Amino acid sequence: MNLTAVADAFIGAKDYRTACAQFPAFSLLGVPFFGVDDRTQMREIVRRIETGGPTACEPPAALWDLLAETEVLMVHLCPVSAALLERAPKLKLILTNRGGTENIDVEAATARGIPVLSNPAHNANAVAEYTVGLIIAEMRNIGRAHAALKTGLWRERFPNSGTIYELRGQTVGLIGFGTIARLVARKLAGFDCTLLVSDPFIQADDPDLAAYACRKVELHELLAESDVVSLHARSSGQPLIGEAELAQMKPSAYLINTARAHLLDSEALCRALTEGRLRGAALDVFEAEPVPADHPLLALDNVTLTNHRGGDTVNSYADSPAMLLTEAEKLLSGDTDHVRFWINKQNTCK
Repeated sequence: MNLTAVADAFIGAKDYRTACAQFPAFSLLGVPFFGVDDRTQMREIVRRIETGGPTACEPPAALWDLLAETEVLMVHLCPVSAALLERAPKLKLILTNRGGTENIDVEAATARGIPVLSNPAHNANAVAEYTVGLIIAEMRNIGRAHAALKTGLWRERFPNSGTIYELRGQTVGLIGFGTIARLVARKLAGFDCTLLVSDPFIQADDPDLAAYACRKVELHELLAESDVVSLHARSSGQPLIGEAELAQMKPSAYLINTARAHLLDSEALCRALTEGRLRGAALDVFEAEPVPADHPLLALDNVTLTNHRGGDTVNSYADSPAMLLTEAEKLLSGDTDHVRFWINKQNTCK
């Protein structure tokens, strides 16, 4: 089948060509490039797509000439709008190398009977590892101790001094229980902590809850009981955690966000941290990236901040195309029962 892949600053043409070479059933028509070849500048483009959808940015001009013969379209960040789909009469399958489908007009694809496969697992392990790292770094002052030593200071006092506990015995609440959160739960199971989960889209008998010794609760219960709250939900609406939700948390609790910046009201978070209504926070995502030099979080001593590094590993990008093509082969061969990450599963290939 004729396949067109769209490269960007994260998944390059070489990654796509290497993956396609392993799957002779797919003939690579071309690999146009979307966006700019600078990851920092791409952050703003990603933010626009995640908030504005598949019409927020234009796809590369070189893509339009390939659409007439494209049967399988594989993208990462490149938007796939209804207008683009109209130019691809032979299209049978859309593959996106990311967990979210904000850049795909899934409704238009569904109307055409075109299956859409995403890949939430592509950076899931990387983000899960990073989440656990941020929890420990914030609770144990790893970043602050490092920064002090670099300036010649042997620091002994921290905002949480006298209340520094091991992760063992603490209650960790996971808001959202998708691919990443399940891996976080799996990794935290070895730390001997109590795990709570709040996710309206999973059932109480979900097998992974039992497998990782998690208890499903309502959000208000999770906020009230957790010593650490980690965000792993997807939401395009209002912040999931705002003033009211922060008020429900323990003053001794820590808030971790490696998911989406818009899940959290950062102004409310700053107030809670400044007023001592929250012990600390660790954030890897921000509304504006790079973070403005005058952002109030930068002035606080009870936060651990990193610049969107959670999913940034060689594995998470380079391995993704082959992972998706494996699922595409299952789908195209008729083995639909075992296809993972099928967004609009009621559709079958024409």
